[in-house]
Amino acid sequence: MYASARTERFTIRELIRYAVSRFNAAGLVFGHGSDNAYDEAVYLVLFSLHLAPDTLEPFLDAHVLREESARVLDLIDERVKTRVPAAYLTHEAYLQGHRFYVDQRVIVPRSPISELLEDSLSPWVGDPYGVTRVLDMCTGSGCLAILSALAFPDAEVDAVDISTDALEVAKRNVGDYALQDRVHLHASNLFADLPPARYDVIICNPPYVNQQSMDTLPQEFLAEPSLALAGGTDGMDLVRTILRDAPSFLTEEGIIVLEIGHERPYFEAAFPHLEPMWLQTEMAGDQLLLLTREQLQS
Repeated sequence: MYASARTERFTIRELIRYAVSRFNAAGLVFGHGSDNAYDEAVYLVLFSLHLAPDTLEPFLDAHVLREESARVLDLIDERVKTRVPAAYLTHEAYLQGHRFYVDQRVIVPRSPISELLEDSLSPWVGDPYGVTRVLDMCTGSGCLAILSALAFPDAEVDAVDISTDALEVAKRNVGDYALQDRVHLHASNLFADLPPARYDVIICNPPYVNQQSMDTLPQEFLAEPSLALAGGTDGMDLVRTILRDAPSFLTEEGIIVLEIGHERPYFEAAFPHLEPMWLQTEMAGDQLLLLTREQLQS
């Protein structure tokens, strides 16, 4: 079908059906913005046709031009052959309706912390305007730093990463949102090279994947920088340093919101004395936790 398809005209519905069939037959793995073949097919088809992600229904049975069909089929074919996340092919990812530029210098934005920021960390932060300083540790693409600046309108946000390549991507995203005056990028190995400061809120999506899981990652996840994923034997290597040093950078009433993915058993084994508040979101359960400065000090 693929060779002859370039000379035919299809409806958007037919192109989506074809993409789903190709993805399923190839055994693609999802999890970078969508968790199933259909949603990813819809996204890639609409992207190829320069249509917004939420405009499927009005155009579902519209016939596309032959050159448009060829463009869609090329992108579908590239996703199957390369097995890299769709976001790397389109150079965009969405969090809570906000678009961010991405490439293979950063992991694809998907942190459930974004859900909490949509509500300005309510109820754990009572007054968003009372937050004056936020730290986004392991910022990657800068997406959570930007969402933090939007959630806390009067806050200065420091975004930290050890990867200068990642910070170049973050710089582009900060510029796209015209937040250069409030979001400040720092190259640092966690807190090591960060200027002294006290933050009301620290958010952190660190590398936390344990070594056994790293050894069995699907190809799509191997396309992401391992520096942003690998957390050592139990996934807690960087988390130990972060929680050790965080109290020196938190205000008296400060909090840290930390993502640990599916590593809760490893976290509890590594920190048996801590009793964090486990936060639930629509995207994740038992993957996010909150600790106060007081808890960390004690």
